[in-house]
Amino acid sequence: MNDDVARSAVRQTPRVHRLRGLWSNASNQYSIFIILVIMIVISSFMSPAFLSVHNFANISRQISITTILAFGETLLIIGGMLDLSCGSVMALAGLMAVLVYKATGVGAIAMVAGVATGVLANYANGILVTTFRLPPFIATLAMLTSARGAALLLTRGQPVYQLGDFVVWGQGAILGVPTPILFVIVVAVLTWYILNHTRLGRYIFAIGGNQEAARASGIAINRIKLQAYLINGAFVGLAGGLYMSRVNAGLPDAGTGFELDALTSSIIGGVSFSGGIGTATGTLAGAFIVGFLGNIMNLLGIQSYVQQVIKGGIIALAVAYDIASKSHRTRKILGDSPTGEAGRGTKT
Repeated sequence: MNDDVARSAVRQTPRVHRLRGLWSNASNQYSIFIILVIMIVISSFMSPAFLSVHNFANISRQISITTILAFGETLLIIGGMLDLSCGSVMALAGLMAVLVYKATGVGAIAMVAGVATGVLANYANGILVTTFRLPPFIATLAMLTSARGAALLLTRGQPVYQLGDFVVWGQGAILGVPTPILFVIVVAVLTWYILNHTRLGRYIFAIGGNQEAARASGIAINRIKLQAYLINGAFVGLAGGLYMSRVNAGLPDAGTGFELDALTSSIIGGVSFSGGIGTATGTLAGAFIVGFLGNIMNLLGIQSYVQQVIKGGIIALAVAYDIASKSHRTRKILGDSPTGEAGRGTKT
C-alpha cells in the first residue's frame, strides 16, 4: 500500500508543477488587470460617486492625453530609450496646430501641422541619440528645455484664445464617444500592432533586451531607434493638438509634468525600465490605474501636493519592483540552465 501511495505521489507531482507554472504565468501576465479591478472595487467603497458613468467618462477624458504620450514612451522604453521632452514638445506642437488653424480655418491641416511638429522635434531627439551618441536622458532633457523655450517664444509667453470650431477635435463626440477617447483607442491598437505584428516591433524588443546581441544579428540599431522616436513624435504631436482643442486655448506652458504621468503609466503597466519587456495593453491598464488613483484622491479631498508625493512614491515602488522581478528572472534562468545544474553538482 505504501508503494501505491508513493507511485500516486510521483504521478501527481508533475501535475502539481504544471498547475503552479500555469498559475505563475497567468498571475504574471494578468497581474496589472487584477490590480486594476481591485482598485476599482476598493475605490467604489471609498466614494459612492466613483462608479458613476459620468465620473468614468471624466476620467477617460482626463487621462486621454497622457495615455497617448504613454504609448510613445512604451515604444521607447522597451527599446532601451526614453523621452523626457514629451510634455514640452506637446505644448509646442499644440501651439503650432492652434496657429495654423487660426491662419487656415481647417482643423485637419492644423492637426497635421501639430503632428509634423512633434515628429520634427523627435527626429532631432533621434539624431542626438543615434548620430551624436548622447544618452536618451540627456538628449531629451535638452529638448525639454528647448521646446519649452520655443513655445514661449512663439507666442511671446501669451495664451492664444478664440479657437472656434477647432475645439471639436478635443471636445466633440462620435456616436456618443468623446473624440479624445477614440484617438486613444486608435493609438492603442496601432501600438499593439507595431509591437506584436511588425518587424519593427520585434527589433525594438531585441534592442531593448540586448543591444549588442541585436547588433550582432544584423539589426540596424540606429535606424530602428530613429523610427521609434519618429512614431513617438507623431503621438506627442497628436496629443498636443487634442489638448489645446480640449482646453479651448493655446497655452505655451501646457504639458508641464505630463512626461512623468506618461512614464508612470508605462512603468506601472509592466514596461521594464531596463528595456525589452512591455505591452500596449499593460500601458493602457497602467494609465487607468494612474487616472483612477488621481480621481479617488480628488474625490476624497486629498491636497494636490500630497498627491504628488504619493505619485512619486508609486514611481519608486514600480521601478524597484521591476528591478527585483528582473533579478529574480535572471536567477531563475541561471538556476535552471545546464551550467547552473553543473555548478550545483560540483558543489555537492
